[in-house]
Amino acid sequence: MLDVSEAGPSLLKLSEKLSVRFHKTGSGPPLLLLHTIRTQLEYFRSLAPLLARSHTVYAIDLPGHGHSPIDPDASFNEPYFRQAVIRFIEALDLSDVTLVGESIGGALALTVAASLPHRVKRVYAINPYDYETRYGDGIRRGNWLANFIIGSLQIPVLGAINASLENKIVLGKIMGGGYHDPRKLPADLLAEFDKVAHRPGYKRAARKVLAGWRSWSQARDYYRQISAPVTLIYGDSDWSRPDERERTRSLIPNAQVVTLRNTGHFSAVENPSELARAILGAE
Repeated sequence: MLDVSEAGPSLLKLSEKLSVRFHKTGSGPPLLLLHTIRTQLEYFRSLAPLLARSHTVYAIDLPGHGHSPIDPDASFNEPYFRQAVIRFIEALDLSDVTLVGESIGGALALTVAASLPHRVKRVYAINPYDYETRYGDGIRRGNWLANFIIGSLQIPVLGAINASLENKIVLGKIMGGGYHDPRKLPADLLAEFDKVAHRPGYKRAARKVLAGWRSWSQARDYYRQISAPVTLIYGDSDWSRPDERERTRSLIPNAQVVTLRNTGHFSAVENPSELARAILGAE
């Protein structure tokens, strides 16, 4: 296994065009954290220490997110991210790993588990983003501003203009649509997300993630292949609808379902203590 430091985030090169930033903390069996759409490993700053009491926790910036390098030629769809996570696990030679992912990270935790049955011990898929029927469908359910702004990003020229005009206030309003209580979005965390959004090429990559919306629904095609135990965790105010949650549950052999009260799509920020209990209590 590669020697990695716990002092701070590191960068792991997976190929000539693919590297990911990650942070390792704690001790015990390996646990990999996969963040939501439009965030990064700092998203787990409250949850990771709780899990690190009993696990070696690896939190990563998905390619093109956070401070991971951006490959302008990448597709940024589900198969691209899935292969990046698989390469990360294989590069560090992780085995008996627990996958914990939220939103697109939740869908990735499930597809990676289907792809690496010999390395994945258990999966906790939190508010998996696997139900889109149109561009930015989930995010657009948050509030009227999210519906307007995110919907406009698919329009040629106008989409690029609107993406370039995004600022911290607009980003806060859009992300607030994913909280049961929008006041629980920390100002300093929002400031970090906004800072990262000004990296060269970031907003174009973010639009490409949204443009790959069909791939997140197609992720469900892999769920029946999962052999590891799966717990689906939903916030009661998540963007997904009851019938969509039941569809996901029905596709996964023997999946357990946990619902967090007074919690939206971004549960690792809004309700980290209850989320940690749901994860650690199921083991």
